[in-house]
Amino acid sequence: MSLVVSGLSKKYGDKTVVDNLSFEMRQPGVYALLGTNGAGKTTAIRMILGMLSRDSGTVLWNDAPLNISTCNIGYLAEERGLYPKFNLLDQLIYFAGLRGVGKAEAKKRIRYWSRRLEVDEYLFPTKPVRRSAFSAGGNRLSNPAGEVRELPSKRADQLSKGNQQKIQLMTALISDPELIVLDEPLSGLDPVNTDLFKSIIREEISKGKYLIMSSHQMATVEEFCTDITILNRSKTILQGHLNDIKKSYGRVNLLLKTERDITPQIRESGIAVVSENEYEYRLKVTGEAQANALLGRLIAENTPIITFDLREPSLHEIFVEKVGEADA
Repeated sequence: MSLVVSGLSKKYGDKTVVDNLSFEMRQPGVYALLGTNGAGKTTAIRMILGMLSRDSGTVLWNDAPLNISTCNIGYLAEERGLYPKFNLLDQLIYFAGLRGVGKAEAKKRIRYWSRRLEVDEYLFPTKPVRRSAFSAGGNRLSNPAGEVRELPSKRADQLSKGNQQKIQLMTALISDPELIVLDEPLSGLDPVNTDLFKSIIREEISKGKYLIMSSHQMATVEEFCTDITILNRSKTILQGHLNDIKKSYGRVNLLLKTERDITPQIRESGIAVVSENEYEYRLKVTGEAQANALLGRLIAENTPIITFDLREPSLHEIFVEKVGEADA
């Protein structure tokens, strides 16, 4: 299977919101669409999925135009789309039916995902049945059999935003899609639920799914994505395999922590200081030679070194640099 996006463009009047976007996914994994607010990420996603018309460009799945008849697609939109006043279980069965999942099978899948996403209490709420009996000692026992009665599931507006997001993710995954599109999937989640969502994303990756992810959380993108496109003001400003992009910068970020002030040595070495806090320095070096020269000097001066970590730039740093260059 493969996904090939070629030359996507979209204008609203004189304003170009996506300008000639192209990328490919030739194997399963996670592709990231990154960009500042208003860069065109969501518009691009909606054009890929056929929710929005294109001024130009094509989207192919297995060498045929992508649509819901040729590809089983799951979509978690940035703007959540549950009906606030309707029963959640009914909504999920309805959405599953739209993707060709029958009612009986949908209920099985909803049961699985409700446990996996820890929302049983909202989709399958219960209450104890009021029955009494007497023990051998004459004491009244309430509901001695532990019986419960099932209640209607909650409405969307009775859930927190985080739990609504869980229901939305369930809606995206209930058809067991081949292609999964996640637009800001971790936005607004607490740390516990962030880890839960991440574990589910890992499971989908392990199943050989194709995922497109849009996110402002660069650490999360680094955790999951193999290839990226960075958009700025509708245009592609950086694209490629993430590891290759990082290697092209070299190991230029140095984290150095000592037990005394080494500001004079850093200054004399011609190294740029990014930040400094109580003998912990984040430095920008020209390469390994400059970093090792500073290390050799500190060792020769018997400076106690706690941390010496020379690494490639993070995706966050690359993103800020590239967007800054494009805006300059």
